Amino acid sequence: MIELENVAYSYGGGELLSEISLKLSPGSFHFLTGPSGAGKTTFLKLCYGALVPTAGHTRLFGADVRDMSRDDVAMMRRRVGVVHQDCQFLDHLSVTENVALPLTVAGQDSIAELSNLRELLKWVGLSNRAEALPPELSGGERQRAALARAVIMSPDVILADEPTGNIDWEMSQRLLQLLLELNRMGKTIMVATHDLNLIRAAKNQVQARVLRISNRRLQLAGADL
Repeated sequence: MIELENVAYSYGGGELLSEISLKLSPGSFHFLTGPSGAGKTTFLKLCYGALVPTAGHTRLFGADVRDMSRDDVAMMRRRVGVVHQDCQFLDHLSVTENVALPLTVAGQDSIAELSNLRELLKWVGLSNRAEALPPELSGGERQRAALARAVIMSPDVILADEPTGNIDWEMSQRLLQLLLELNRMGKTIMVATHDLNLIRAAKNQVQARVLRISNRRLQLAGADL
């Protein structure tokens, strides 16, 4: 689905990532760890075509990102849902309207999708906040709204960048359960996190592979996590 082969990425004259190779197979669950500044967000951007590697090859659903037009990338992005670390929303739109934005951008009739949208908001526990504006949401509610928006197009892959970084443990557990449920539905999941307790909690429930970025390279983390 997503394959990186000897990928490197340089920024500002320095190499941030080097010699990275990885295949994300259908239905797999990965955690991505590493210290702040190690390149986790950059790595995720390479995985969904927001960045082109300065060396090596990134293949998204069989196509090399270097050979893809902007339209190709836009179409591919419908198959990859991204939960961004900063959870950006349009503050003048309701939660429902923000979650439905990918449908609007794709030219799909959000009215026809209204029942699915209601079910999705119910699934993430936001039915009673459907008409709220983003500034009115708590941190946990924002993260769940971000997840709902990421999966509204029923993507094959979900990439989440520090989704529990600004919420308490109880809400982190709730968000993890949603991600695990998506994985049980056959979705490929990658979660970038520094929270080792979250990883430990997940490993009791799913066969998760834990990766670590260290010294610009991607390594398989030890079994002591």
